[in-house]
Amino acid sequence: MDELRIEHGVQVLIPPDASNRTTSRPGWNGGRYAFTRRVLQTELGKTLYRRRKALIEPVFGHTKFNRRIDRFQRRGLAACRSEWRLIAATHNLTKLHRRHLAAQAA
Repeated sequence: MDELRIEHGVQVLIPPDASNRTTSRPGWNGGRYAFTRRVLQTELGKTLYRRRKALIEPVFGHTKFNRRIDRFQRRGLAACRSEWRLIAATHNLTKLHRRHLAAQAA
């Protein structure tokens, strides 16, 4: 498990290659790309990636489709980071509000 951790304990589980690709992308070899490929080939990596798909991806789908937020409105990394944090906070507040309403109705 320790070999899957990078820097501050964050596990990066983004596949660098599409599933229908037979070779790696040019310039996407070595370093973190090779590390990620190795991690995703282990049983633990496959399990963690399956969990990621079930926990994380619905948030992106909801944000892009239901809330129609498909691009950042501001420029620059810091501006986009703060905008994403606001989007994530409002997503979580919406979930809390729905849960609160459901608890009142029950």
